Amino acid sequence: MVAAAMASAGDPRNEVAELVTLRDALRYAVSAFSAADLHFGHGSDNALDEAVFLILETLHLPVDDFNAFADARLTQREKALLGELIARRVEERLPAAYLTGRTYLMGVPFRSDARALAPRSFIAELLRSPLFDGTDEGIGLIDDPLSVTSVLDLCTGGGSLAIFAAYAFPNAEVDGADLSPQALSLAAENVADHGLEDRVNLFQGDLFDAVPGRTYDLIITNPPYVGREAMEALPQEFRHEPAMALDGGEDGFDIVRRILAEAGKHLNPGGGLLCEIGTDRDLLEAEYPDTPFLWLDTEGSEGEVFWLTREQLPD
Repeated sequence: MVAAAMASAGDPRNEVAELVTLRDALRYAVSAFSAADLHFGHGSDNALDEAVFLILETLHLPVDDFNAFADARLTQREKALLGELIARRVEERLPAAYLTGRTYLMGVPFRSDARALAPRSFIAELLRSPLFDGTDEGIGLIDDPLSVTSVLDLCTGGGSLAIFAAYAFPNAEVDGADLSPQALSLAAENVADHGLEDRVNLFQGDLFDAVPGRTYDLIITNPPYVGREAMEALPQEFRHEPAMALDGGEDGFDIVRRILAEAGKHLNPGGGLLCEIGTDRDLLEAEYPDTPFLWLDTEGSEGEVFWLTREQLPD
């Protein structure tokens, strides 16, 4: 399919050389991405947004204002660079975040490569919402962010949620735990980029084995939750990511079950668990009929993240 698409559309490495402006490059990239039937989901969900990000980030321009540079002329070096990356996006099906080495979550920049999932989680938006930022006492799950002094980001990957937690709770010491040493090496780079080495600690191990005996006011986690059937059908873009960060077992909930079983021992009284699980909440509710999951919506999701206090966790 890729070879056929490239043959019909031409080689971007050659064709981009004929273009003049950033606007030309954007039009070309959108056409190439659409013709190749790429899959999106690593920071953008359509060909236009993916192309805008790839072009602006590659040229070290602000990624939120394409129009300011749309009619700027491209140098020969820039054309060669963009042609190469557009070609690799089509030929190799690499996510744009891996091609550029950086992406943004809620406007916050993070290094991104194949050591960990490209940063994406609805939890980031929730941590900036009135549910957690202390701006609405009527609906807040945490009334005062300053009162949170300890947070665990379980399955931290590249560390983006641990960093979000450090910003959301200024008085908190944040622990990020992951089984993958490679992911933790990327997380360490991100923590250093944000100057948070004195507040974010990284631990290697299997879930709570990484932090034995520690307890927290808040545990956040975006664990592997892709089921076996879905893993086998993953688009190529997702196959560049570490399988262990996606694979949740037969129905997707092997890791989630372990977290539910063990989290209570690692939460302080009154503490809570914030966990992303994807779109199969009905399976979880059927298995835990007496557990009062509070399902939280975001701008891009409905019921894919749950909240439970320590006292509500299943026995």
